[in-house]
Amino acid sequence: MLFEDDPPPTLVGIARLAASSDLLEAKRKVEYLELETRRFIGRGSGRMRDIWTINPYRGCEYGCKYCYARYAHEFMELRDPEQFERKIYAKQFQAAAFRAEVRRLKPGDAVWIGTATDPYQPAERRFEVTRQILEVFSGERGLDFGITTKSDFVSRDAELMVQIARRNRIRVHLTITTLDERLARLLEPRAPRPALRLAAVKKLTEAGVPVSVLAHPVMPLINDSEESLDSVCAAAAQNGASSFSAAPLFLKPCSAQVFLPFLEERFPHLVRRYRERFETAAYLKGLYPEMIAERVDRIRKKHQLAKRGEVEWPMPLPGDDQMTLFAPLVKGPRRQGALKRDTLQRKVNRL
Repeated sequence: MLFEDDPPPTLVGIARLAASSDLLEAKRKVEYLELETRRFIGRGSGRMRDIWTINPYRGCEYGCKYCYARYAHEFMELRDPEQFERKIYAKQFQAAAFRAEVRRLKPGDAVWIGTATDPYQPAERRFEVTRQILEVFSGERGLDFGITTKSDFVSRDAELMVQIARRNRIRVHLTITTLDERLARLLEPRAPRPALRLAAVKKLTEAGVPVSVLAHPVMPLINDSEESLDSVCAAAAQNGASSFSAAPLFLKPCSAQVFLPFLEERFPHLVRRYRERFETAAYLKGLYPEMIAERVDRIRKKHQLAKRGEVEWPMPLPGDDQMTLFAPLVKGPRRQGALKRDTLQRKVNRL
């Protein structure tokens, strides 16, 4: 407010609903609230516009430093980035209303659960919104489901997913950025340990649920080494995963305001490089992403894991204004084809 006697701004839409949400439970650092929800199923945007998306919660308690989804709280006029991990909204679920939404889906439609929140974060243990959604879908046929999480709690629903798979396609995408537990604790402070996630991969695949392991995001000079990526891919294969994916970090403004201060505290020697490359664009292109793509492809083939057939992680649209990270900022004709691995690595290492 400009002056103390100015009236508070009028909230509309989801911001008004959020402001009037009932408190369900409070922990020392986290509040759980119930959010009135008019619609669960929405259309994706950009390259995901042909996908239906479902997010059972708003906010995520895991507090991952690189999280791109913090923008979702801004729609509710909650602009402090830490509120995304401290105010968790459980969407009010009504089975009859949800079934009415589901009836609008057509055979072959793709439905992704967990595109802007983790559907198996700690709130799911209390409120079971994700499970109620899956219970409805267990009566459907001909749909293509993807569930993205970094929680081992996803294995709770293995039997329900097997039931869904009898008449639909379903795959779990489980994020494991590193096997280094100390590094994982820094990057993902309240997420389950990597070992627990791998145990969930094993339990799901043994039950017959296909699992992809995602080493997203790949953060330059943090978890991008061949050894790090190879260890995650090898562990994924050993525990039954059928595909593996990894791609570079992108930093939207909402995530940069958390990630860059984190770098200053934990990786101060990297701050200048990151700031230079991310100050004008959120996504990267050029030598560094090419090197990572080549590295991941080689590792995936080594461990005989498939490459996912469709984009299932937000990626830049063709023609987006992007910059190269840890590569010379030079002008010149666009190179034809991928450079050899050693050439890419040498150019990156010079910086």
